[in-house]
Amino acid sequence: MILISHRGNINGREPFSENNPDYILAALDKDYDVEIDVWYENERFFLGHDKPQYELPINLLSNFYKKLWVHCKNIDALIQFKKEYNLSKKLNYFWHEKDTLTLTSKNYIWAYPGKQPIMGSIAVLPEINNDNLSKCSGICSDYIKTYKK
Repeated sequence: MILISHRGNINGREPFSENNPDYILAALDKDYDVEIDVWYENERFFLGHDKPQYELPINLLSNFYKKLWVHCKNIDALIQFKKEYNLSKKLNYFWHEKDTLTLTSKNYIWAYPGKQPIMGSIAVLPEINNDNLSKCSGICSDYIKTYKK
């Protein structure tokens, strides 16, 4: 089972820490994958959920690309990842809003909360709807620590 920290959260939401590079690194250090929110503006990548907040350290992408799930928050971020071949072939990135499902660049099914069970999918925030996780391949949660066995 793939365990993915949502924006760096491990044991509940920490809105003022989410997507902060140090917060993300702390979750990675605990051996979780991490879903990050990425924007592209003024020819630079940024982290942040509702708006660009922190400049994205490129070494975060290059050193931890295998453990990151990159949610492109604007279309420019998606286009830029696709244009930068070295990044696009390594990173697992995707775009979605309220779609039931989206397919990541690494062919994972990213499922909107409350849509489980879906065979082989990533269940996003399953605690919201007490989702059935019997068929999923991974979980993305603010409470990911509770799923670790």
